[in-house]
Amino acid sequence: MHIPFCKQACTYCNFHFSTSLKTKDELVRALAREAKEEKEYVGQETINTIYFGGGTPSILDESDIEFLLTTLFRYYQISLDAEITLEANPDDISTQKLNTWKQLGINRLSIGVQSFFENELIWMNRAHNAEQSINNLELARKVFDNITIDLIYASPILSDEMWKQNVEQAFKLCIPHLSCYALTVEEKTPLHKLIKTHKAPDVQNETQARQFLLLMQWLREKGYEHYEVSNFAKPGFRSRHNSSYWEGEKYLGLGPSAHSYNGIERRWNVANNNLYIKSINENSLQRETETLTLTQRLNEYIMISLRTMEGMDLKKVIEQFGTKEQERIQKNVQKFITQGLVKKDNLILQLTDEGMLRADGIASELFA
Repeated sequence: MHIPFCKQACTYCNFHFSTSLKTKDELVRALAREAKEEKEYVGQETINTIYFGGGTPSILDESDIEFLLTTLFRYYQISLDAEITLEANPDDISTQKLNTWKQLGINRLSIGVQSFFENELIWMNRAHNAEQSINNLELARKVFDNITIDLIYASPILSDEMWKQNVEQAFKLCIPHLSCYALTVEEKTPLHKLIKTHKAPDVQNETQARQFLLLMQWLREKGYEHYEVSNFAKPGFRSRHNSSYWEGEKYLGLGPSAHSYNGIERRWNVANNNLYIKSINENSLQRETETLTLTQRLNEYIMISLRTMEGMDLKKVIEQFGTKEQERIQKNVQKFITQGLVKKDNLILQLTDEGMLRADGIASELFA
């Protein structure tokens, strides 16, 4: 469920959101209505994960979250042990909210920390400060066992020593899952404009590579599984929701700009809050649909599987896409094996640490 509201715009963010909460109540009702109307999309299948993403879902009132969860449980068959994640910002967290979220059925928190340094948070235009991050993560750990935090590396003001301190702070707080992303410059973001007008330094590829390699080393030493390029978990704390995407499972997305996938086609809702509400109320939700060709499905499997710890299974390629494609991939991947970027174990292809730095480029060269 995409909750498209934020208190303020981060300099680097290109997700769909609004900083105005005027339509919040209408949008929550529209989300519930879409949930009801789209129940046939998943048929009789059991829902194993629910994810409140954003935007900033923790900006919602507890009564909004209760209303949306009640709607989902009314119209969908949801597993008794479903993973139910709420994305939250540190400044939205309080003991009262944490306890209420837990009582409502939320059992996993994804907290947008990004950095434990004040100057970096100001540079990113985050709504919280470093002290709130540490204090409220300590509160969250008292109520929730399953917590992940987001951290960003390779910003122009983040030294290697600062990056190490950010990661070590996560260790001190006993955070069992980390999602770590290199700062990327997306078009039409404030950061893109600042760099283009020479008001901010550009992101350096060398810094990204170095800090990513350091990250892998530090987390491996602490017993974290590097189970996807950007994701690290202590045993038993992998994100079941995100893992479903990487395994090619079907999913239903609700809300403005939300994407859905049923194994054959992908569709996405209009990325405009007012248009979304209007079209839901008029029973004519605006969305686009793309039917995936066999080639597109193979390329998606190549891209997604290579990003994971388990890697690409060439046996699966044979079964789903044919021997010819498997032979083509085996031939084209040989140069990356020679370069030490990919390792091959029987019919499994996995990226090495150095290969992880070039995951997207390697995948694109293996595409059909």
